[in-house]
Amino acid sequence: MSDSGILIVDKPAGLTSQQVVGRVRRVFDARKRKLKVGHAGTLDPMATGVLIVGVGKATRLLGHLALHDKAYSATIRLGQSTSTDDAEGELIQASDASSISEQQLAEAIKPLTGDIMQVPSSVSAIKVNGKRAYALARKGEDVALAARPVTVSRFDVLDVRRLGEVLDVDVEVEVSSGTYVRALARDLGEALGVGGHLTMLRRSRIGRYNLADAVALDDISEEAMMPMARAARFSFPVRNVDEAQARNVGYGKPLDITVEGPVTGLVDPEGNLIALYAPDDSGAKPLAVLI
Repeated sequence: MSDSGILIVDKPAGLTSQQVVGRVRRVFDARKRKLKVGHAGTLDPMATGVLIVGVGKATRLLGHLALHDKAYSATIRLGQSTSTDDAEGELIQASDASSISEQQLAEAIKPLTGDIMQVPSSVSAIKVNGKRAYALARKGEDVALAARPVTVSRFDVLDVRRLGEVLDVDVEVEVSSGTYVRALARDLGEALGVGGHLTMLRRSRIGRYNLADAVALDDISEEAMMPMARAARFSFPVRNVDEAQARNVGYGKPLDITVEGPVTGLVDPEGNLIALYAPDDSGAKPLAVLI
């Protein structure tokens, strides 16, 4: 069995991202084989879709893979606010949203598109004084998170359904890393004066990894794992190095070569990904050495 690679998992609803990691650990007998397993780009239990899981040395790639842009399908319910900005929270406000027109909806979406400042949800995984915001919020503590710059490159309405006093709005969004879709739902509801929260969220893409690459939880196996070199080609520029350069990489030495972009994968003569390098004044310096 291969001991390093990337799994693209179609996460089902009802499980945390960490529970998916636990399932992968059991399939790969990670404890006995002393394999690290981790994930990139957390999905809430309610959410489904693309979750990147790294096995073995591929866990060293995860921090870089998580920085890619992401695409989601979602349903926003207008007329109700919840404590978590999604359907798992307690209802804290209800308003009549039945009279909101599609034109009003479109006008409210405009300021939430492009380069914006977004206040993350209070139940996000952001750390506050060393503790996760969601852990503090669940203890009843007030959590005040600072607004941060994000990019919403697409925020399209696909369908609007009027259900009594609430409006269910099906949308597709494409966003930069660090954007919270449930915060978009919250802010859209606030802009319209009726409150809003997510009732469905499905991630369809992280960078170039999409649902077509994903496997169901029950189908996780060695055969489903993507080799690190292929994963790198999905994510970064890749450069081949010769045997002498590969030896220097193994010692963590800078290389007198030109690399593209802030992260470049280096592949040895056998086709294995051996490191990630970044530009440096003298050529290129190591970010992560995998041999």
